[in-house]
Amino acid sequence: MRARPLTLIQDELVDYDKAMERMTDLVGQRQRDERPDTLWLLSHPSVYTIGRRTPVDHLPDPARGIPVMETGRGGQLTYHGPGQLVGYLIVKLGEEEGIVDYVREVELRLVEALGRLGLPAERRDTPPGSELLTGVWTSESGRKIISIGMRQSRGVTSHGFALNVDGDLEPWHWAIACGMPDVDMTSLRRELDGRADVSMDDVRPVVAAAFEAS
Repeated sequence: MRARPLTLIQDELVDYDKAMERMTDLVGQRQRDERPDTLWLLSHPSVYTIGRRTPVDHLPDPARGIPVMETGRGGQLTYHGPGQLVGYLIVKLGEEEGIVDYVREVELRLVEALGRLGLPAERRDTPPGSELLTGVWTSESGRKIISIGMRQSRGVTSHGFALNVDGDLEPWHWAIACGMPDVDMTSLRRELDGRADVSMDDVRPVVAAAFEAS
């Protein structure tokens, strides 16, 4: 994996629509070479986000009271909420790189981070004709712990990943995540199950280090 140091921005809870506005500004700055490659770590209040291909029957019941927002990233429905670490990646790709290449790199860096936190994990290749298996999965239980949805515009990436640390997993059961009805979304808290006490404060620096971000 090539060296790719990033500049780190960190925030706590940021409303999704406000985050999208700032991310758009960051992408424009990177396209104009006004800022370096950047990793922005933050969390969102509860919200479902959907990609362009998300079927209506995958959406949650509005009675659940969690807003649903369309987004320009790839992928299908995902959930964001407190206790989840979101990372937005604003990176200018090389001339011979595509977004799929970079997503594979992101998966491997996150696998490395989870390993440092005591949780063996893996990326998966998508069998022909199957729903995309983009993301990171636990090696032992086979559950999905990180969702990834990205795009590129004029050579610069946007959006990124969502790592479930210690938040409520119940909202994942109220919709169909990632286009996969049978997916079992999990978190570090659930997987480590008392073997280690990992908090958001523990996870942030490990993820930043895996992306060479400071």
